Amino acid sequence: MSSPVYRKQEQEPASEEVLEVAPNVLRLQLPISLPGLGHVNCYALVDSNGVALVDPGLPGEESWSALMQRLGRAEIPVERVHTVIVTHSHPDHFGGSAQLREVAGAEVLTHESFTSFTAEANEELEPLIDDMTDDEILAMWKERFEAFGATPWGTRRQPPPDEAILRFVQMGDQGGRRFLSPEATIRVADGDPVRFADRDWFSIHTPGHTIDHLCLWDPEEGVLLSGDHVLPTITPHIAGSTQVADPLATFFDSLDRVAALEGLTTVLPAHGHPFEDCQGRCGFIKEHHQERLDVLRDAADATGDAPVTEWMKVLFRERSWGDMAASETYAHLEHLRMIGEATTRRDADGLVFFELTESTN
Repeated sequence: MSSPVYRKQEQEPASEEVLEVAPNVLRLQLPISLPGLGHVNCYALVDSNGVALVDPGLPGEESWSALMQRLGRAEIPVERVHTVIVTHSHPDHFGGSAQLREVAGAEVLTHESFTSFTAEANEELEPLIDDMTDDEILAMWKERFEAFGATPWGTRRQPPPDEAILRFVQMGDQGGRRFLSPEATIRVADGDPVRFADRDWFSIHTPGHTIDHLCLWDPEEGVLLSGDHVLPTITPHIAGSTQVADPLATFFDSLDRVAALEGLTTVLPAHGHPFEDCQGRCGFIKEHHQERLDVLRDAADATGDAPVTEWMKVLFRERSWGDMAASETYAHLEHLRMIGEATTRRDADGLVFFELTESTN
């Protein structure tokens, strides 16, 4: 029976194989089941003090068991994990960090802007859950989520699926239940040096996919740990955010920064396989988003003055509609507004409407 053919590397299921992908850097693939993704690459940076793990997968038993199996195959006792490096605030990247801190006493390193709604909500909710049923936990968590407020484009935020919420809950060592909340113990700024795998790496703040995205650059071996900032065969989601004036332009600037790194020979992404041509891949991703801007421009007459959720239907197929699609649409529309090609208004319900004007380009 022939093996299945996957159109995108990032969709491939997690391999149990442990590979050395750079000097003193092992790739341990962990299973995830998210739209368009089949695994996350957890990298083990092995040094004389033990091991630093980059992006230790989702919370929950399946991912934890897979991580223990891969560490066993690499002959790395979990107690040797001295640091967890989290590239950004998505649960498939930070999910295992709390458990590794508990089990191994590991530090948790993030960019200084790292923030997670899960951690903020859990700090308030965790003391309440010892004697609650799953249904009561879900209701309480969703109520807190609703109170978090509206999106920048005026819709109500959609809570994650029930199973994703419950995945963050487990029994504590002293009995009772608690949330697995990420807690950064080391926060780095752009350009800060950190020492892993017995050599210096440098932090690069790369906002775009998230506001707190962090890459690590190893000039000695020419290796970039790129997280979700640069992926080999899919274009990363761009987060529409009010924390930066132009989310898409901010992402382009972040791509230009890593594309300009001298001596870069190996990109280690959070999903997919290692690749070499970072500059070419960054150029392709920028071109893709320029094409998305043209799609919006071409739909200007037919769409008219419309909320982000209507413009979203121009860029995405129905199966993808939701907060993530609306967020990326908002980022593109905001870029057009910033360069003078769109105007906005807010209606009585708080929805932001965009209308494209004639391009002067």
